[in-house]
Amino acid sequence: MKFFFPDSQDFVDESFDFVSETRSDIRVRQRDDRYPHELFRAAPYDGILVSKAVVDGLGGGAGKYSLAQRHRFIRVGVREYFRLENPNLETMGDCGAFTYVREERPPYSAAEVADFYAECGFDCGLSVDHVILGYRAEYDQHLEGIDLVPPDWRARQEITFELAEQFLLYCRAKKYRFTPIGVAQGWSPESYALAVKKLQELGYRYIAFGGFVPLKTRDILACLQAASVVRKPDTQFHLLGITRCENVQAFGDFGVVSFDSTSALRKAFMDDKHNYYTLHGTYSAIRVPQVDANPELLRRIVAGQVSQERARELEQQCLTTLVKYDAGEANIRETLDVLRSYELVFNGSVDRSDVYRRVLEDRPWSECPCEVCRRLGIHVIIFRGAERNRRRGFHNIYVFNQQLQGHLEQRLECV
Repeated sequence: MKFFFPDSQDFVDESFDFVSETRSDIRVRQRDDRYPHELFRAAPYDGILVSKAVVDGLGGGAGKYSLAQRHRFIRVGVREYFRLENPNLETMGDCGAFTYVREERPPYSAAEVADFYAECGFDCGLSVDHVILGYRAEYDQHLEGIDLVPPDWRARQEITFELAEQFLLYCRAKKYRFTPIGVAQGWSPESYALAVKKLQELGYRYIAFGGFVPLKTRDILACLQAASVVRKPDTQFHLLGITRCENVQAFGDFGVVSFDSTSALRKAFMDDKHNYYTLHGTYSAIRVPQVDANPELLRRIVAGQVSQERARELEQQCLTTLVKYDAGEANIRETLDVLRSYELVFNGSVDRSDVYRRVLEDRPWSECPCEVCRRLGIHVIIFRGAERNRRRGFHNIYVFNQQLQGHLEQRLECV
């Protein structure tokens, strides 16, 4: 089973100095920065997923491309842009349907998207789809003469079918070499099974399931089970935005051969507790916010509730003491004391002392063999700024891939 990592401009600056917190004056973003597959000896994923909407700069978020980046991407192609020197790393394209989810119809034509995939050199590409904003398994319980499904849901599924047919016909007419992937959208197990059946009738043998991200695992499995009943022996499934590593055996049994997700990366800086992955569990990162970049702390400084000078002093004490602790030059008590003193300044309503004690006592970064932890040491566990947080996310991707391989080996043993 293959793991594709969705691109959202997640790279790190190799020139960044974690002591002075400065970077090279001549650094050019993206050109000089490094992706996960460039930091690790072996890439922690099987390929990269790129959304046309992100490349085009549609929607909000920090991941969208600038005009210059978009022009370069189209000019050099996906493999050169991401510096994919390993021929085994695959590339997959999609439309980024969530960026236009509120529109009545997708902003792209099937031909426009197919041309994008072909011209940029993708290995495979998804047909244009329209996300259905809801899931109701009970709608499969047919009531005679009553259609409970909202008209908009049916319309979005029909639009997805229509564009999938146009996409495949266009790819065949142009003799494009990338593998076309049809997208199944639905609102219940039976509606997803219907989508798979229709896409197979059109000629697709690689089908991606959209709309699964908010679903509970039991609902995903119910949809896959229903789809597996109509799945042809040579049809393969892809799961969009799903990581549930512990379920890969069940997913595989239903025909899933690939999936994509940024969950492991995002947990590093968007989760309140589970920021650092290990093979046996997770840890919270240690918060040492930058005085000038923490909105709540700045508000308290402006309001006169906190001394800016005192906040800066405690901020630096935390960083210095943590580095000393990692080197064996500070004990856990004094480290926790200075962390708590700063925490009272930027967030007095929370006490993370017990959480921090656990991670400091266990020192998980010192046991991890990945290149990020070997190079950063304790800095990888410090929740502070994009360079530390994103590298911790890269570490999480590495660990997630290790977990995935372990589950896949167990599945092979059971076959």
